[in-house]
Amino acid sequence: MQNKGTTKLSHLEENLRALDFNLSADEWKQLEDAVAAIPVTDDRYNAEQQKQVGF
Repeated sequence: MQNKGTTKLSHLEENLRALDFNLSADEWKQLEDAVAAIPVTDDRYNAEQQKQVGF
């Protein structure tokens, strides 16, 4: 069986700290609205890379 987890203790600690992250429903809404307002202007990948990932 192949290990799919992190290989670095610092990454595990960082991931576990996410459990301590709490926002109220209003704070989540504000965050979602702010992110949604960011315009997407370019492709994620260049043309060659898009071919490789099936876009």
